Amino acid sequence: MIRNVSEFYTRELKIMLGERRLGLAVAQVGGIDPSESRELVVGRLVELMREAKSRGASVVAYPELTLTTFFPRYWFEADEDVTRFFETRMPNEHVQPLFECAVELEVGFYLGYAELTPDGRRFNTSILVDPEGRIRGKYRKVHLPGHADNRPDAPAQHLEKRYFQVGDLGFGVFEFMDSRVGMCICNDRRWPEVYRVLALQSADLVFLGYNTPSKVIGWEDQPHQGMFTHLLSLQAGAYQNSMWVAAAAKCGVEDGAHMIGGSVIVAPSGEIVARAMSEEDEVIAADVDLAMADRFRQTVFNFAEHRQPHTYRLIVERVGRDEPLPTLEPDESAIMV
Repeated sequence: MIRNVSEFYTRELKIMLGERRLGLAVAQVGGIDPSESRELVVGRLVELMREAKSRGASVVAYPELTLTTFFPRYWFEADEDVTRFFETRMPNEHVQPLFECAVELEVGFYLGYAELTPDGRRFNTSILVDPEGRIRGKYRKVHLPGHADNRPDAPAQHLEKRYFQVGDLGFGVFEFMDSRVGMCICNDRRWPEVYRVLALQSADLVFLGYNTPSKVIGWEDQPHQGMFTHLLSLQAGAYQNSMWVAAAAKCGVEDGAHMIGGSVIVAPSGEIVARAMSEEDEVIAADVDLAMADRFRQTVFNFAEHRQPHTYRLIVERVGRDEPLPTLEPDESAIMV
């Protein structure tokens, strides 16, 4: 949403002049022990923001569920045991120092957290906050992985379907810091429709945070495959939709459970321009040129010139795999033409 006319014209003028540079940082966050307080975690985030600023960043992305340990790995019987991981408002007294630091440094940010609404609904949520400390966009995770039933004999549980509802805000694109920004979270990155819906709204940049366990029920990947498919999803999404992608991990060992790292900044060419080298708190940064996407949007991925949406209807008409559709024989097709 554009807050004022001058913001719109500032962006359009920069497009005309070819001035589309953005100091972009990703703040990877190492494991958070269940005993760590919000205050301690936010202190770590503030330090990462200060480092990002010192490296020329004007916006920084934090992970999914940044403020606590990845609690969906635990089965909680009592409602109050799980409610303590949720935020009832944003900002709140615990997170306010991060908002204040953003205003002080004039840095925007993307932040993931567990949201409890006034009417009792629970979402896996992310927000965009501008350098003036204003929330400019909100997203609620759509593609919830895992299961809702208790599987105590499994090597690791993944209970997002128990603790969260499917997001109800859709995939929005927001006017943000002279660019158009979309958001998604973790498992959303593996679904190509997400990137395409954002691209059709002219997103320049997509932020996503993730907490990806090394061991997930039903996945029998070799250790190297988790990182490969993670990066493949991000690079394909960026390239096929002519956009930048900034992905922030919460990673490393949390209470004995391991999550992958691999925080990256990916260019519209599909190339990785920055990548985290650890599984701890780490900042990666790049001075990105948002205009780099233009040459792809005007050629191979010129949607208006090349897309044929009438042939893709099955994507929205069918949810699961089913029988092949009847097709025309070659001679019938020729007659119709």
